[in-house]
Amino acid sequence: MTQWVYSFGAGRNEGRADMRNLLGGKGANLAEMASIGLPVPPGFTITTEVCTWYYQNSESYPADLEDQVKAGLARVEQAVGNKFGDHHKPLLVSVRSGARASMPGMMDTVLNLGLNDATVEGLVAASGDARFAWDSYRRFIQMFGSVVLDVDHHRFEEIIEHIKLDTGKIDDTELTASEWHRVVDGYKEMVREVTGKPFPQDPWDQLWGAIGAVFGSWMNQRAITYRRLNDIPAEWGTAVNVQAMVFGNMGDDCATGVCFTRDPSTGENVFYGEYLVNAQGEDVVAGIRTPQPMSKERAKPGEKPMEEVMPGAYAELVKVRQTLERHYADMQDIEFTVQSNKLYMLQTRNGKRTAAASLKIAVDMAQEGLIDHAEAVKRVNPAALDQLLHPTLDPKAPRKHLSKGLPASPGAASGIVVFSADEAEARAQKGESVILVRIETSPEDIHGMHAAKGILTTRGGMTSHAAVVARGMGRPCVAGCGGVSVDYNNQVLSSGGIQVRGGEILTIDGGTGEVFVGSVAMVEPQLSGDFATLMGWADEVRRLKVRANAETPLDAETARKFGAEGIGLCRTEHMFFDPERIGAVRQMIMAETESGRRVALSRLLPFQRQDFVDLFRIMTGLPVTIRLLDPPLHEFLPHTDYEIAEVAKSLGADVDAMHRRAQELSEANPMLGHRGCRLGISFPEIYEMQARAIFEAACQIGKETHKAPHPEIMIPLVATKRELEITRAQVDRVAQEVFAELDYHVEYSVGTMIELPRAALTADAIAETADFFSFGTNDLTQTTFGLSRDDAGKFLPLYVEKGIFPKDPFVSIDPDGVGALVKIASEKGRRVKSGLKLGICGEHGGDPSSITFCESVGLDYVSCSPYRVPVARLAAAQAALAGGGGDRTA
Repeated sequence: MTQWVYSFGAGRNEGRADMRNLLGGKGANLAEMASIGLPVPPGFTITTEVCTWYYQNSESYPADLEDQVKAGLARVEQAVGNKFGDHHKPLLVSVRSGARASMPGMMDTVLNLGLNDATVEGLVAASGDARFAWDSYRRFIQMFGSVVLDVDHHRFEEIIEHIKLDTGKIDDTELTASEWHRVVDGYKEMVREVTGKPFPQDPWDQLWGAIGAVFGSWMNQRAITYRRLNDIPAEWGTAVNVQAMVFGNMGDDCATGVCFTRDPSTGENVFYGEYLVNAQGEDVVAGIRTPQPMSKERAKPGEKPMEEVMPGAYAELVKVRQTLERHYADMQDIEFTVQSNKLYMLQTRNGKRTAAASLKIAVDMAQEGLIDHAEAVKRVNPAALDQLLHPTLDPKAPRKHLSKGLPASPGAASGIVVFSADEAEARAQKGESVILVRIETSPEDIHGMHAAKGILTTRGGMTSHAAVVARGMGRPCVAGCGGVSVDYNNQVLSSGGIQVRGGEILTIDGGTGEVFVGSVAMVEPQLSGDFATLMGWADEVRRLKVRANAETPLDAETARKFGAEGIGLCRTEHMFFDPERIGAVRQMIMAETESGRRVALSRLLPFQRQDFVDLFRIMTGLPVTIRLLDPPLHEFLPHTDYEIAEVAKSLGADVDAMHRRAQELSEANPMLGHRGCRLGISFPEIYEMQARAIFEAACQIGKETHKAPHPEIMIPLVATKRELEITRAQVDRVAQEVFAELDYHVEYSVGTMIELPRAALTADAIAETADFFSFGTNDLTQTTFGLSRDDAGKFLPLYVEKGIFPKDPFVSIDPDGVGALVKIASEKGRRVKSGLKLGICGEHGGDPSSITFCESVGLDYVSCSPYRVPVARLAAAQAALAGGGGDRTA
């Protein structure tokens, strides 16, 4: 018989931390905490396999699940001495989701399950507190109504607000037992009106309704979006955790809280978190009441830290913090409840953290001896390093202060104000930078939070939904900015008499909590300390070299600063859009004779030579791969009458003739037209000019520095061996001419970019002429799939959403198609030349999963944009470690 239910607590722990695939992260960690002696209320976990069964069998359950659930609940009853559904000593339970990957706030929770019109009276008698009992009952109806019965949350809030107005009360904590009784009556009547049925009174109906809602929430839109953004497979499913309730809302000797064993924003080794006296869990994150700090050290004037209010429970919690960090050897996110001064642990999991915190925690824990260097390298998400590599606010820049909230997620961002997640996503898709402004965020806002450059909320604390999700996404966030009021109807936010309307610019600083009107200048980050330490450990274990795609001095300097080991792709066509050059380029293209083209090329040669001088000087001692001209001609052709007239004037030609020439050169599909080596073969003088510029620059730098560069000249869009033979002969001839003229010689290589399926399939023949292959996976993806990258964005998200593509193939390399071609070409090329240098220079060169693929194929290097170089260095180290790379202990 399959075991679908695993018990934990009260001396029966059937699970372990390493069973998270089966029990989910929450269930596995509850069992683990109980097994190491921490105070965990007893309960049981329904496995992720049931979720899989549920969706594979028309949303039904295994036949023996009900009996196992009853047996699990009976063990809980025995442990706590209460009985489920009993009118005198009722057992109440919580029902929570728990996937193997942490998905904070994405799926729903029901607390106080088991309450009904009879058991609430039993709770009154057992607790001696009618207010607590009726408050708990209204919370249960509200959560169950929203989660299970699909009643809009605001319908419940309207009833509470009406009774507050009626009684002149402001805070929920002021309502009396009789007033909460009125709320319950109003809730039940509203539920009957909305659903057409009375609120369920049978506790077993309640339990199975909540279990079904947890499984159902695995496929709600916000969970689907979160999984897509975080690469979590749908087939993993979620577990369900049913646990005896403990109550933080029974009075002033009760509390509930969320804390982290280290600061999740900075990584500082301090106890970090918030709690509320006389509250249940949702109160801490909902922003209805202001949470209080944990320690006296972090308390501000007027605040009441837990260390002072509940010193005994706080001291025990500090010991738990130390126990959990040592046990898991990672920063933990903890949920706890204090009932009648007794501490209970409700959850621990590896805490979400910013990139800065991730970096500091990994390095600190290695230096503390908790983990080794290799583990520290594996701990930091390479993609998250982007958070550290972008500008922050310039402290000297002028700014117009608007308000200040909590510094919930570091980093700074400027953008136009939007008030809805849908608008944030729509505007971001148009290329606009947006700041999402909400009173408070909810899981339904996940898509807009991902699209936004930054997030501002007027409610919520440091552990609110907005704060936790923003930190995980690497978005700057200012939360709990109570000095700002938001008017959704009129699309305006205001503070201190200043108004900012939707569409106007706002700047937020997630590191300080400050909010500014308009844009504020930014400064570049300074990367040292922990960053340099971790990068050093990563460089010790990685095998793949990391180069950068760069063709300007600024890009080259940035790449070198970030640790690039050369330039893997210099796109020379990008050098010709400068106003000083574009005229000569158009003159070259439009000329109808070789002599006309050579005149234009002679104007371009000094510019091109200086380009390479600058790059070689910056990259002294490192390889520089230069791709010869590969322009789709439409990017350079004159289009307006004015541009055509200018070209005609420069060539001394008739304007009408130039119109006809532009017409002749226009192409229906320029991406597959007269470009790359086809252009170099048709007009060899173009590649001759570029080769001359490269070799003259290399000789100049060699003479200046006494350290000659090693240019790697790359022929683009080769489909046949013969194309490479022709173009290589041109390059070799020019090299010998320049060396003879300048009486200086440099070593150089000539290779090709593999970006066509035919080139990959005939790589053995091409390798006979090539010194290296560089896989241009942008075009290889386009030509393999028959997709235009510029146009496919209109439907690719739908393909990913429907599971046709697991990921956007332009973001992460397609291993079965494009990847297979890379592997074939690598194997064929190296059979001909065992030492053939192999690299990748498409956008995939900065994608961690693509880098893992490159490691598996045995490429020599990846090349990516300058700001992605640290990402690639760390990803390459992790790929090496996953493949059995060296281990460097602390």
